[in-house]
Amino acid sequence: MQGTTEPTTPIEKRDRCGDLPHRPRVLLGKMGLDGHDRGVKLIARLMRDSGIHVIYSGLWQTPRSLAIGARDEDADCIACSMMSNSHLVLVPRLLEECRALGRPDMVVNVGGIIPQEDVQPLLDAGVNRVYHTGTGLDAIVESVREAVKGYTALQSPSAEAKLARRISMAHAKPTGTLQGRRPKRVIGITGAPGAGKSTLVASMVGEAVRRGRRMAVIAFDPMSPITGGALLGDRLRVDFNAVDDKVFYRSLAIVGEDYVSLPDILGLLGDAGFDDVIVETVGAGQNDVAIRKHVDRTAVVVVPGMGDSVQMDKAGILEIADIFVANKADHAGEANLVRELLDIASGRPILETIATQGKGVVELLEALFPG
Repeated sequence: MQGTTEPTTPIEKRDRCGDLPHRPRVLLGKMGLDGHDRGVKLIARLMRDSGIHVIYSGLWQTPRSLAIGARDEDADCIACSMMSNSHLVLVPRLLEECRALGRPDMVVNVGGIIPQEDVQPLLDAGVNRVYHTGTGLDAIVESVREAVKGYTALQSPSAEAKLARRISMAHAKPTGTLQGRRPKRVIGITGAPGAGKSTLVASMVGEAVRRGRRMAVIAFDPMSPITGGALLGDRLRVDFNAVDDKVFYRSLAIVGEDYVSLPDILGLLGDAGFDDVIVETVGAGQNDVAIRKHVDRTAVVVVPGMGDSVQMDKAGILEIADIFVANKADHAGEANLVRELLDIASGRPILETIATQGKGVVELLEALFPG
């Protein structure tokens, strides 16, 4: 008997998309009130292990939040899962939102427990494919492959949609130089994996929106050295049902610290009118310091248990900090962490936060984006 901890459909990790014009970008999410995500996470892994860049938006998405994500991420297709018997209402609304947000061409694939008699109405509404439980990996990957077209300038009434496409083209063929107007303030957020960078960024942009400010976020995640795939999961920390499209959020995959496209992207954001930009790095180690060359200030996020005073004294990522963020301040060892930071900070600010509770986030936002 198969154990419950074993993968449902083990597959060979290999690049199934390397022959396409660019890496497929799939926005994966669940609409409605269904709170089960094991199946959608399995699909995300299968896609990643086939060379696809999967943008995971999480549970409880609305048609509008998924459409905003697909537009700003310049997705090749939306893959939405429906398990709550609301597909005949929510899916047509998703298609309507894509049209309203300037992407009437967006490919939408729907999967889940969908009665056979409801399939044709969904196809008639504009859905590309409908998949039922038990669909094989080959069919899923092939539907993604069919959605990929070579990048060309996007014809759309939406400025955000056109910006998203320009970023795709710049990331695919970067010049490595600033071509447009640099935003006034570019802040790098870096730190070890699991330090809470994405949750901190989500809390800050939520607070910025409440204050009537407009921000952009570029979030980098690692690309698989084996398949070229990636799981881009940072945007799921942001409540887009609340911030709507007042934050331009873009996820990108890179190998190592290859930020060569960042100057091009910053120029595009500046030309689009963004003055405040957050750049979130991949989970960083001691030697991951390249982001410092591209931003105005760097915030290094650390957490209790990261090491003793010898680790603190080692050269590397802690040296590039303009501000230290001691996150997870409710965890044991926080006082020791702050004491160790004081020994190396040399007057640099140290802020304590609990990102999951929003504590210290206002102070952090004001420290990084004063005024």
